[in-house]
Amino acid sequence: MNMGATKSQPKLGVCYYPEHWPEAQWPQDAAQMRALGLSWVRIGEFAWSRIEPKPNEFHWEWLDKAVSLLGDTGLSIIMGTPSATPPRWMVDKYPDMLALDKEGLPRGFGSRRHYCFSHAGYQEEAQRITQNMAERYGDNPSVQAWQTDNEYGCHDTVLSYSAHARNAFQKWLLARYKSIEALNTAWGNVFWSMEYDGFAQVELPNLTVTEANPAHVMDFRRFSSDQVVAFNQAQCGIIRQYSDAPIIHNYMGRITDFDHFAMGSDLDIASWDSYPLGFLEDRSDQGETFKHDYRRQGDPDFQAFHHDLYRAVGGMRSKNSRWWIMEQQPGPVNWAPYNPAPLPGMVRLWTWEAAAHGAEVISYFRWRQAPFGQEQMHSGLQRPDGVWSAGGREAMAAAKELSLLPDVITTPARIAIVFDYASAWAWDTQPQGQDFDYFRLVYDLYRGLRRLGFTIDILPASTDNFGDRAAVFIPGLWAWTDELRRALDSFSGQVMIGPRSGSKTQNFAIPTALPPKIHGFSCKVSGVESLRPGGAVALERGGHFQIWREFIESDETAVEKTSDGHKAIVSNGSVTYLAGWPDDVAMSRILTAFMRKAGLKPNPMTGGYRRRDFSGFTLHMNYGRETVVIPDAGRSIQLRTGDIAVINNTTQDWLVRPRRN
Repeated sequence: MNMGATKSQPKLGVCYYPEHWPEAQWPQDAAQMRALGLSWVRIGEFAWSRIEPKPNEFHWEWLDKAVSLLGDTGLSIIMGTPSATPPRWMVDKYPDMLALDKEGLPRGFGSRRHYCFSHAGYQEEAQRITQNMAERYGDNPSVQAWQTDNEYGCHDTVLSYSAHARNAFQKWLLARYKSIEALNTAWGNVFWSMEYDGFAQVELPNLTVTEANPAHVMDFRRFSSDQVVAFNQAQCGIIRQYSDAPIIHNYMGRITDFDHFAMGSDLDIASWDSYPLGFLEDRSDQGETFKHDYRRQGDPDFQAFHHDLYRAVGGMRSKNSRWWIMEQQPGPVNWAPYNPAPLPGMVRLWTWEAAAHGAEVISYFRWRQAPFGQEQMHSGLQRPDGVWSAGGREAMAAAKELSLLPDVITTPARIAIVFDYASAWAWDTQPQGQDFDYFRLVYDLYRGLRRLGFTIDILPASTDNFGDRAAVFIPGLWAWTDELRRALDSFSGQVMIGPRSGSKTQNFAIPTALPPKIHGFSCKVSGVESLRPGGAVALERGGHFQIWREFIESDETAVEKTSDGHKAIVSNGSVTYLAGWPDDVAMSRILTAFMRKAGLKPNPMTGGYRRRDFSGFTLHMNYGRETVVIPDAGRSIQLRTGDIAVINNTTQDWLVRPRRN
């Protein structure tokens, strides 16, 4: 993967559903979008029943009018393929197209994403509607981009335990192993007399008496990811026959059920749906005090992590890394356990933060709050009565400010973290402790580095060259790839590895040589333990190992030990192994020392204050409740909760000043 410099001038957009509103209202909507400062509008991704209300009975007239009107108003259109919402007649035609959950129960009609990726009939139907749309709009000058489906993996919809999935899995295994003897050996099926005589005997790894063989589960996770990638690849291939416009998919926050890097190889742009308040309530590992303190602002680092992750995913197809926000939260959502309203300034702050990370487009969800359906409590830029919401007014302010910004140039960072979707599947399959979560481990490391003021790149495990970076981190990698080993062997910077990295083979066995098995590095993990809440192990220089710790045998220099005398960190000068999961106190201290060793100077940030250097500017942001003071030509500038400031680093002029100074 080559993450070269990229350049873009941030634009704003919105998600719009003309089928939800009277046609007479469309002209006013389009005019208001342009007046607000929007450049892009996404349509079509949920409209299958209006496009094709009955099999092969197409009603294109309304969509033609919407495309013409929006385009004539000066808006660039993102056309979504509607395969995330197959209509009722489709389920009547294929009653067995529904995915089955782990208990064997159908994921039925009545919401969305009600299909099994392995159902051949539905695969053909999704390709058919994609072809019909591409034929009709592929050369339309107003359609400037395409979105495939919508939010793969949302609502736990990647894994299906249907008969169609079982049959496809058996074919996948045959292609992978060639013989049943090879599969039995790879999976270790001699254990518990689980050996098979043929691939037709292999069932899916659910409804077993106790846990299934982890190698069996891991291959099912690989297969399921491949099914999603193939489903998306088919749509991309069809669209490219009729259109030269870039193809995008909108990923989600903290979704690891399929390999986004693998899918990124078929897409021109990665996008994700950013819901800071919803994700804080729904997907955060932070405690209740943290959630309370940031309930109206969001986690200060969660959005940034995903911006950097999808910036990497967006670079898989070409050397230029392209990424967008397809859905930006503009107000309260409807799907989290609690749905507070953002504090004043936060929608503007989230918009600016995405721009500073190199987003080409920041698109809000949605234009107007719907008065009906499952998402009627989800806010938009307008209220149901057409009056601007608080988020809509902040979008106006952001549009005016971003127009002052020159092209944003994103260059490779000096440090990087390897993120691996297969590792997430592995530790979900065999956590060895209920608190061990791969995403959380990587995110804790990312957050620790960001709090020290660093800009961070994310790299896939297929990376074979780390370039001229100063430091690379490889946390929790379940199994080494040949590419990563080559990257390590040729790297001249500092590397921090662990915990748990290299502890399995690709067939989910413990390496007989014992992990981490790093060339030229004397270190063996002789034992591990998962730690209960309240059972953290103290480190001799402060802080603790939490959740996970390892016992290592090593001839390398002991950088630090635990309070009970075991080596916690060892190093040979260029490679460092971390034998546990540090808490916040230990993480900050360990990373500070390591980054100085790499020749990089930490610039710590406290509380909810964050900053991002980009294209000769610095964006200052305050997620926290405490006012932040920024020096400015001998006087102090106050940055209150939800406020931002942007300074030109060359002239020291403020492009955007805090609102209340």
